[in-house]
Amino acid sequence: MVQTDAHLQKQPDELHFVAHSFEEQLLEPLAGVVPVAFFELSQRCDESGVRLDLHPLIVYNPDHLIRGLLTILLLAQNLALWGIPVLTVGMLKFVTFGRARRRVILALARLAEGWVGGNNRVFDLMLPVKWEIEGLDHPIRKEGHYLIISNHVSWVDIFALFRLFHGKVEFLRFFLKQELIWLPIAGQACWALEFPFMKRYTPQYLEKHPEKRGEDLKTTRIAMERYRTIPVAILNFIEGTRFSEAKRQEQRSPYKHLLRPRTGGLSFVLASLGDQLDAMFDVTIAYPQRELTFWEFVTGRVPRIIMHVRQIEIPAEFRTKAVTEHGPMRGRFKKWLDEVWREKDALIERLTVFF
Repeated sequence: MVQTDAHLQKQPDELHFVAHSFEEQLLEPLAGVVPVAFFELSQRCDESGVRLDLHPLIVYNPDHLIRGLLTILLLAQNLALWGIPVLTVGMLKFVTFGRARRRVILALARLAEGWVGGNNRVFDLMLPVKWEIEGLDHPIRKEGHYLIISNHVSWVDIFALFRLFHGKVEFLRFFLKQELIWLPIAGQACWALEFPFMKRYTPQYLEKHPEKRGEDLKTTRIAMERYRTIPVAILNFIEGTRFSEAKRQEQRSPYKHLLRPRTGGLSFVLASLGDQLDAMFDVTIAYPQRELTFWEFVTGRVPRIIMHVRQIEIPAEFRTKAVTEHGPMRGRFKKWLDEVWREKDALIERLTVFF
């Protein structure tokens, strides 16, 4: 199909198909930072007759490429600047206990906040993104215990949420896959900062080793016991994975922009810290792209990021151990969370209408 804003140029030995604005806009998201400028159709003759060969002629966008590489370089330098001190101070956890260990963990959190501040300066310097924040305009007591839930679209979410709550609550902690502990500097720094690492098992493995079922909930319980002694903000992506349309269809999710929420980990957080939680915040993140890569972000191709925050009142019945057990309470908890998620889905629909 040839659009009206494209044309064929006839020359003695060649046919050139020149793509203009429509084709470039269509193809650029598919090609990343390598927009397709035009295709060349070469007409050649041999003994069998006429053969047409399609040759893609690629034009690189140096602005995107340079911006992305520089941004990643600056982020890596900032990670080394703050991550190495975190690792060094973190070694003290092996020889400290009680109040002394608590002071070490709090000192590590201060260093980690320096890392967040450095990332924010890199983004402000290198990227044209406009951060639009709604609903977090009232003061929050920083030295408290907070639970934060959010939809999950991309690795960008983590940097966006750190930016959102920077200086307002204690340094965010969230659940990580156990394999990430081997990520240079970052993985070991997360260990020092008391991030809980979760080991994921495949359904096939669990069939052979049923004793491993519930290990992630056990890890959650242990982490929550540690958090009772320090001020903390716990971030939980309760969908369990990043959103994609393919995953949504596979799950047969009843939501248009979200995957089904998982209740297991969240219920253990509420049961373990329910009496200490000062507030629960629901964050809705919306991007122009429904599915976003980190590379698109660091190359400056995300013009706006919207973050909407609302405080949710946790019913008293869900702050008890009963919420983790099978029974009527668990059913009411799932119904309550489903309503929270339906409201979030409708909000994303309204926010993305303006992109």
